[in-house]
Amino acid sequence: MTALDAKPRILVIGGYGVFGGRLSRRLSAHHDLEIIVAGRRLSAAQAHCKEYGGTPAQIDTNADIDAAIRKLQPAIVVDAAGPFQSYSGDPYRIARAAMRNGAHYLDLADDADFVAGISNINDEAVTTECVALSGCSSVPAISSAAVASLSHGLASIDLIESAILPGNRAPRGRSVVEAILAQVGKPIKVWRAGEPSTMRGWCDVTRASPKVANREPLGRRYASPIGAPDLQLFPSHYATRTVRFKAGLELSIMHLGLAALAWLVRLGLMRSATPLSGWLLWVAEWLKPFGSDRGAMTVDVVGRTHDGVGERRTYTIIAEAGDGPEIPSTPAYVLARRLCREPERIPFGARPCLDEMTIEDVEEGLKPFAINSGRTTEEMLTVFECALSDGYSELPEPIRDLHNVLDERAFVGSARVQRGNGVLSRLIGWCMGLPPAADDIEARVDMKRTVSGETWRRRFGNAVFCSHLSRRSGAPTGQIWERFGPLSFRINLHRDGDALHYPVDAVRLLGFIALPAFLVPSSQTREYADDSRAPCFDVRIDHPLAGFIVRYEGRLQPIEALSSGEAV
Repeated sequence: MTALDAKPRILVIGGYGVFGGRLSRRLSAHHDLEIIVAGRRLSAAQAHCKEYGGTPAQIDTNADIDAAIRKLQPAIVVDAAGPFQSYSGDPYRIARAAMRNGAHYLDLADDADFVAGISNINDEAVTTECVALSGCSSVPAISSAAVASLSHGLASIDLIESAILPGNRAPRGRSVVEAILAQVGKPIKVWRAGEPSTMRGWCDVTRASPKVANREPLGRRYASPIGAPDLQLFPSHYATRTVRFKAGLELSIMHLGLAALAWLVRLGLMRSATPLSGWLLWVAEWLKPFGSDRGAMTVDVVGRTHDGVGERRTYTIIAEAGDGPEIPSTPAYVLARRLCREPERIPFGARPCLDEMTIEDVEEGLKPFAINSGRTTEEMLTVFECALSDGYSELPEPIRDLHNVLDERAFVGSARVQRGNGVLSRLIGWCMGLPPAADDIEARVDMKRTVSGETWRRRFGNAVFCSHLSRRSGAPTGQIWERFGPLSFRINLHRDGDALHYPVDAVRLLGFIALPAFLVPSSQTREYADDSRAPCFDVRIDHPLAGFIVRYEGRLQPIEALSSGEAV
């Protein structure tokens, strides 16, 4: 069959599983479709079809899948079985078999490498005039639809962050549990501050509080980093500086238990958490009566509008009454219906499921369920925007960009370092971790937004020293505090021409003990833009008792400029 006929036949592999079962059930409700529910266990397929409709079939995806598809002659093949990260040999053999037999292909994969790699069979899809879309699920189908909507009107994107937080009573298949455990404590490739980096799955623990207007808030839940196609696909597709993806379990004991396992793996005390899948499934089933049947998915986009306003835009979906598992199967449902009714809207080719539907399409597909969604926008100001107020916009653009820390930024360059020779001067420098004297040394500054301000991590060669900058409520214009360990320095920022100056006028120990004037260092620090429009720094610190301590000066450029091949 090379075309969709009057009553298209859709083959759903894994059609009686956690998500595939919901998909085949929804599709079977349409009498203009013929649904084949297939899997390794014919008895399970028969039981599903007896209750929800459809035609049962037995298919072993490790056997001759080509012959099975040829025999059934579907117009669309949906792989809802997985686990996609475990497909070996030819990971796209099902997609290829479908296209060789004239069928379109959709899958519910959420493995980053699998979803991104489907583009490798694009030529075959175009030649056979077929569509092959991978990731027709919560990610990246729904998350990309949300990002496309949220990013409208933004001139730049600093962060895309998604989180999936299912209710504890949501069903869990073995393949889903094994996929999660395979990442626990293992390195995950991420894109941070404009460059590739790595994180450890489930090691970092944060809190999330999803809510939708006029609905009961979900409450605070734990969330931790985990792999997803978004981490690979979004950086280039949306030209964003950072992409993060998190997942969370409702019960604290389960989430923190996984976090503990992650650290055991990270420290090398366990090779992998995967062998525990059977035991953890038993624990999850035992704890299933606890918690709730409410889950959520959130997508955050942080960036600046064309007017220069920093904003955090959030799209939230909250599922009630146990309907959360309907969310992952909805994109495949929407796309399968579209291929049947309006195939011309989906171009031929094999690709990840990015921007294949709008968020309105998703909401329409979720209408039959107890699922609500909403969007919020929050204005964001950086520490320096708050401190300088209207004067911030008068700074040269390279200096404004240097302090455009809506999430994470990284700058690299070179510097010249001079150091004082006195005993007390050297002792102070050693305590602060200052770099040794050098005529030309590699420099890097990593800036990260925090709840209370910004953390700066400076590295000159092998020397690293950190500080935290903050703006106190009610402080006069220009005033910020910079904390190095137990010492906090009060700085009165001011602009002189095109340069920004950082004079220090007070120091406190442990945040509340004011040091006398003879212990307060003087800071001759300025930032400016050179002729090439690169941000430059010139920092000199002297002390009334120790004399000259350090001077370091140099130039920087944002790491994303290097990553994209641009020159400053």
